[in-house]
Amino acid sequence: MKSTTVRVWAGRLLVATVACLALVLLGAGSAFAQVDTGSILGTVSDTSGGRINGATVTLTNEGTNAAVSSTTGDDGGYKFTPVRIGTYKITVTQQGFTTTTSHGIVVNVGENVVANFSLKPGAVSETVEVTTSAPVLQSQDASVGQVIDSKSVNDLPLNGRNFTFLAQLSAGVNTPQADTRGNASTGAFSANGSRPAQNNYLLDGIDNNSDTVDFLNGTNFVVLPPVDAIEEFKVQTSGFSAEYGRSGAAVLNATIKSGTNEFHGAAWEFFRNDKLDAADYFENAGGVPKGALRQNQFGVAAGGPVIKNKIFIFGDYEGFRRVQGTVLNVQFRQEPYLIRRPREKL
Repeated sequence: MKSTTVRVWAGRLLVATVACLALVLLGAGSAFAQVDTGSILGTVSDTSGGRINGATVTLTNEGTNAAVSSTTGDDGGYKFTPVRIGTYKITVTQQGFTTTTSHGIVVNVGENVVANFSLKPGAVSETVEVTTSAPVLQSQDASVGQVIDSKSVNDLPLNGRNFTFLAQLSAGVNTPQADTRGNASTGAFSANGSRPAQNNYLLDGIDNNSDTVDFLNGTNFVVLPPVDAIEEFKVQTSGFSAEYGRSGAAVLNATIKSGTNEFHGAAWEFFRNDKLDAADYFENAGGVPKGALRQNQFGVAAGGPVIKNKIFIFGDYEGFRRVQGTVLNVQFRQEPYLIRRPREKL
């Protein structure tokens, strides 16, 4: 009787677990507040400026060939959201007009890209190629910030390979006042005079802010990806959307690279060694040998297709090893001492 009851409860628990998992998977498609993505929107019109209703707009990722289609509304407008950062191609087709294709549309993290199209009368089989350029002014977003792309992250010198130091390239951002926690040495920054602890760190749209324990150890973030794994990150200092939440200062929104139809990767090794360093004054003056220093920072990052145009993979690893000796330049003076015999008993 007891074993039968256990089997019944185990079966109910399994059914409940499967049901909860199904609800999570079904509800994942409606989660639009993904702050690590962007959007593409615009209007489709004819040469006279009239808006075209019912035109088919196809958005294609040039790295993975993943495509999604939409149709324009009564006002000729369309919108794709959320759109993962990358380079895209947009194709617009409508009966009685030539097919128009625009290449090289770059979507950065948290950016709303506007791409308007003007269709010319003609056959659908005719294709018009359009070359677009990034707009000088972002009219869809009032936030103040700057995007640091992967080229800047890889090319600019970084002591310790901590990409958060590059946030100080943005306007209104500088190094915070040094404190006992060592925040300034771990990449913390002050935006518009605010405290570093008020910044909001996001990694692929996930909260990357440290708790009290990690904060006392000197970092305001939890996960620090390798420099070669960062696709780009954006620092927003003011006027950003309420979807970011919690931040009273700036938002640092970083995104990890993903796999594409082409294999790409990197391997690195950065080292420091006492054999390459000169002795300081006190070591030379006292004849004390240099302290040992063996620091190695190494890793690998790679990505590519598992099944072309369908499944992709990307991974990274970085190791850090450090051995550092401490030179003690202290002299001890030996004082004379006396040995007394214990008194003999009478």
